[in-house]
Amino acid sequence: MISRSIISLLCFLAFGFQVAVAQELPRSSESALDWLKKMAEAPRRHNYSGTFIYYADNHIEASRIVHKTDHAGEHERIEVLDGSPRIVFRTNDEMKCYLPESKRIYTERRWFRKFFPDILPQPFGNLDENYYVKEVKRERIIDHECQVISLIPRDSLRYGYRFWIDVGTGLLLKNAITDGDEIIEQFAFAQLEIDGAIQHDLLKPSSFMTQNQNEWKVTNLLTSVINEGELKWQVNNLPLGFRKLIEMKRNLTEKPVFVDHIALSDGLATVSVFIEPIAEDVPTPAPGFFTGRGAINIYVRVLEGNKITTVGEAPLETIKLIGDSVIKLN
Repeated sequence: MISRSIISLLCFLAFGFQVAVAQELPRSSESALDWLKKMAEAPRRHNYSGTFIYYADNHIEASRIVHKTDHAGEHERIEVLDGSPRIVFRTNDEMKCYLPESKRIYTERRWFRKFFPDILPQPFGNLDENYYVKEVKRERIIDHECQVISLIPRDSLRYGYRFWIDVGTGLLLKNAITDGDEIIEQFAFAQLEIDGAIQHDLLKPSSFMTQNQNEWKVTNLLTSVINEGELKWQVNNLPLGFRKLIEMKRNLTEKPVFVDHIALSDGLATVSVFIEPIAEDVPTPAPGFFTGRGAINIYVRVLEGNKITTVGEAPLETIKLIGDSVIKLN
């Protein structure tokens, strides 16, 4: 069965125009925006621990989270409880991902990667330009009174969002990403304790690292931030509401090969463009669309011997607009 997103894309391609139909929506109220500000600040103000559930495309996955904030910043552990074991330890923006089955550790900085419930940038900027932020109602989630906030996109270039925000602390307890009336991705706490005591040992690699530590292989995924205009690539025609955040060179695999990375955002959704040369002994990659899980979409094209991959939490139409706008500078 062809999904509604694919049908929309086919129509978009057939008529050949930028689908950015703006909705006539009012400005967001200050009280609604204040809820988002409180939500963005909450992970910097509160300790919390619990279990949350991720649901998308008939896939359900549970994770355990422990989060502590102190004078040194934020410390966090997220352990995926389903499928292959994965444990992420984070200290501010520095992350280590442990894969116990393969005895591998990957280290990297958290460039724009968002982990529930910390999904708003801090500060979160002027979301009102791209979304109508609306207070909906109060609703109880795992015995916490929550304010429900709806973010309605002002055009067809982005998804909608719904947040359930704990009234007392501002912590996000549940969120949903929507495409029209369809929910395409959800996170929700199933169990949660806020501002309880967090034992320091919980934020260190546990018993799986206490023996035979030499068996583990560490891979450092490096990033080099570069100045504006240093890349020989640029996105020539950004979709309405998106702006460039940063340009980088990154090695995303164990190979010592750096790819160019341009990161974009509309204040909430993030989109990344990766450009890498195609090796002579490698077949030319197939261009086209590749659907990720939930809200993530992927678009690949080839230009002058380079593979351009655009990936982000935006509709296929938006991902294609961005990917097709990438040009090589002389």
